[in-house]
Amino acid sequence: MTPTAPSLPHPTLSRSARTGPALLLSLALAACTSVPLPPWPAPGGAAKAPPPAVAAPAPIPATVAPPVVVIQPVPVRPAVVIAPAAEAPYNAAVAARFPAPSLIYSTPGLQEGRSSFTSNTEIQNWLRDLVASAAATPGMKAALLSIGQSQRGEPLEALVLTRGAGTDAAAIAASGRPTVLLIGQQHGDEPAGSEALLVVARELTQGLLRPLLDRVNVIIVPRANPDGSMDNKRVTTGGLDMNRDHLLLNTPEAQALARLTRDYRPTVVVDAHEYTVVGRFLQKFDAVQKYDALLQYATTANLPEFLTKASEEWYRRPLLAALKAQGLSSEWYYTTSADLADKKISMGGTQPDTGRNVNGLKNSVSLLIETRGVGIGRLHIQRRVHTHVTAISSVLASTAQRASELGQLQPYIEKEIAGQACKDEAVVEAGPTLVQQELLMLDPVSGADKALRVEWNSALTLRKLKTRVRPCGYWLSAASKTAVERLRLHGVQVLRVTEPGSMLGDLYRETARAAGVRQDVRGAIADAGQIVKAEVALVRGVIDAPVGSYYVPLSQPLANLVIAALEPDTQSSYFANRLIDSLAGSARVMSEPALKTETLP
Repeated sequence: MTPTAPSLPHPTLSRSARTGPALLLSLALAACTSVPLPPWPAPGGAAKAPPPAVAAPAPIPATVAPPVVVIQPVPVRPAVVIAPAAEAPYNAAVAARFPAPSLIYSTPGLQEGRSSFTSNTEIQNWLRDLVASAAATPGMKAALLSIGQSQRGEPLEALVLTRGAGTDAAAIAASGRPTVLLIGQQHGDEPAGSEALLVVARELTQGLLRPLLDRVNVIIVPRANPDGSMDNKRVTTGGLDMNRDHLLLNTPEAQALARLTRDYRPTVVVDAHEYTVVGRFLQKFDAVQKYDALLQYATTANLPEFLTKASEEWYRRPLLAALKAQGLSSEWYYTTSADLADKKISMGGTQPDTGRNVNGLKNSVSLLIETRGVGIGRLHIQRRVHTHVTAISSVLASTAQRASELGQLQPYIEKEIAGQACKDEAVVEAGPTLVQQELLMLDPVSGADKALRVEWNSALTLRKLKTRVRPCGYWLSAASKTAVERLRLHGVQVLRVTEPGSMLGDLYRETARAAGVRQDVRGAIADAGQIVKAEVALVRGVIDAPVGSYYVPLSQPLANLVIAALEPDTQSSYFANRLIDSLAGSARVMSEPALKTETLP
């Protein structure tokens, strides 16, 4: 049966009703966050209505109450405004633009007089205390999952919260509720997200966010890169940027998150980061970063249009309203390269390598939230944490309010993707579109808004750089064990050939090769080494499939992730990054094969 998208009422809140945090939470769940998705395809294949241009969304109707969630942190002292430290990278006029919030958040790392943020051991103790507290609440289930170890041997842990029958993956799936995965501190020098997730975890178990668990399951990884946090460095112990490793899975930290998403299949993923405030922005533009939060959802090739539409209408728009209601400013996520002569501003990248984009290819609503924090130490830390708590609370409330529609959306998307095998076009590589944009920053002397006209690489409109007919699947040689292992970590179905066979396919013929390094909009990616930059031509032929080789069908929900991994002539591919040794080790299968296979256990 083809699912249909129900319409929800648009209640109006009176002025007197908009008081009190508990009341605000209940009203937020009852209110519609935005307009519904367009009608689903009717039985018989009627065309679906095109989504509106994301770059210019319609305003939220004034009668629609956004899911503003005001939580009450545990009070530990009166609110105070802390003057910037002497080493602050800007003056008091700029600092005055970011007053402390009216509520003071309490975690080990936010205590007055503390010079360090919450340690890994303190996070472990905090989560264990919450599990013990949740056990005393009727109907609530909580568990702490060991999901792996960092390169230095630090435990990687996830807190699972639910009102379902249990906390294991099968019970979470059987609950019928959408699951939200919250990830903090993939970059070790970005602490506010981690501290905020400790607050959110406490409020879900003991505070005003607890009613949301009647409609959603929540999984929290407060610190994904504990080694980087201990060293106050962006990268992992091995020197890799783990947030550019979510397709390749070279780091144990990224592998741990991949196993978690494979097993629990979250409907929504939130990645909490912080961004550079001064540094190259001050050098290039003589300006300081202005916004409390920078936001972006998945923007990479082959994303289903309804996933993008839901990300925009059901999540980003209410999130903007929630931040505004708290006096917090926001903009699309953007950055700039380390090259001081390069004055372009770029939104988050379009490569299928970040958690934001890879989780989108796994058919989750995938959201990036960045607060202004890199390079300013503990300055404005309460405001930064407040920004994350406000944004994440909005995401949780939107998910609870849209639980029914999300339950229809994901199966529809998965069926649509699986049905595209052997037909239609696949985008092998895409890039942003360069436009002109006005951007507000702050004057470093006066602290006033400073308007700049900049060249802006927009990830909202992707340029197709390379397209091919979508194959039925991919053949991989028996020597491709590493690639197969990584695909299976993602949850991709891989079949092993049990009897010799043959199939019609396109073989890759190399036409040019060069060495290079992976690049993102910031410049060279902190990575393990050089990549193979190959150009290829497709040659139609017969593929011999010996026993022990593999077939990866595209008639499965993760087909778009498979394309990103296995088309060899992109910088993110398994071939370019030497997870597949030879172009002869893979081929595009262009008709449904009659192979004897077995599914890998």
